[in-house]
Amino acid sequence: MIHPLLSTVSPQSGTPPCHGRIVASSFRPHPLLAGAHAQTFSQLLRPAPRLAVRRERLELVDGDFLDVGWSGDANGRGPLAVLVHGLAGGFESKYLLGTARRLIAHGWRTVMLQLRGAGPEPNRSARSYNQEDTEDLRYVWRLLRQREPRAYLATVGWSLGGNVTLKALAEEGADAPVDIAAVASVPFRIRPCIERLRRGFSRVYQRHLLGLLKAGLRRKHPGIALPPPANLAAALAARSFLDYDVAYTAPLAGYADVEDYYTHASCEQFLKSIARSTLVVHALDDPFMTADIVPAEEALSPHVTLELAAGGGHVGFISAGPFGQPLCWLEQRLAQFLHEGAALAAPRLAAAAPAPAPEPFSVPAVASRASGGLSPA
Repeated sequence: MIHPLLSTVSPQSGTPPCHGRIVASSFRPHPLLAGAHAQTFSQLLRPAPRLAVRRERLELVDGDFLDVGWSGDANGRGPLAVLVHGLAGGFESKYLLGTARRLIAHGWRTVMLQLRGAGPEPNRSARSYNQEDTEDLRYVWRLLRQREPRAYLATVGWSLGGNVTLKALAEEGADAPVDIAAVASVPFRIRPCIERLRRGFSRVYQRHLLGLLKAGLRRKHPGIALPPPANLAAALAARSFLDYDVAYTAPLAGYADVEDYYTHASCEQFLKSIARSTLVVHALDDPFMTADIVPAEEALSPHVTLELAAGGGHVGFISAGPFGQPLCWLEQRLAQFLHEGAALAAPRLAAAAPAPAPEPFSVPAVASRASGGLSPA
């Protein structure tokens, strides 16, 4: 039986579209991994892809830093993709490494962005990444565009990183310094996702991710004071994301309360403002969220295509290869979309006039309550 959301595609006409499209995905789960949890755990338990990563530390004028990880240097001036991890992710996230390998095989270079406060080394300020804070990503976009004005620049984001990517694209609008984007498993409306993770087997994922977040707090806060009203003891005692966000995320980022944070951070309300070709891949059985958070076509910019699969889990999408071997279909699909976009843009880039000398830049202050100054030191 076809899910109602998979039958909402509007017929195409000769007139320019006034909104985006919802299309049915070609993804088919591996027959031995047909359920949402099997899909999700298969991604979590897979062997880590091997990838050489050259790390660069970006020193910021507020005294903090961002770490980025470069791969594919042998591809010279090939197109460049910024990869943005999800909650409790970082340079070791398997979906980042796997997607980077696929892109590099197509001639790309990749830059993994480790969001502020992620990774094993604590950042220097109390500030930490969250679902709403796009400033780090927008800074890296502009820095890369300044360094390579004529490069074909893409962004890929997963889960929280996908939410941040879509929100950043909307904030930048027609001035976005990237050419194309692809995201997966995005929490379009965060509050229902928070409730979903408090129920049934999904609590296993919540417990695992909370454990990683709390380990980060224990590493960071012996040396960095936590400003009130954020409550470290309550965050370490949290038994749900709701408890954690009430105690830590919302007050640290300057929100009135947790509902204020969830409302402002949810990317659904911003999708209409995206002005770059963007693919959103989503599974209706994602155990981190509910199917009713999927936006309608009318909520999408004409530049956005939402590709829905009946199954796939959360950042899962494991299909069967020619001989029945597990295949990371999501990595293949995201890389394919970016590579097709780069191929279409190649004649335009080749004919472009020489780029002007780069000028100093700053990120417009449009969103983050935690703004701290991101110009390069």
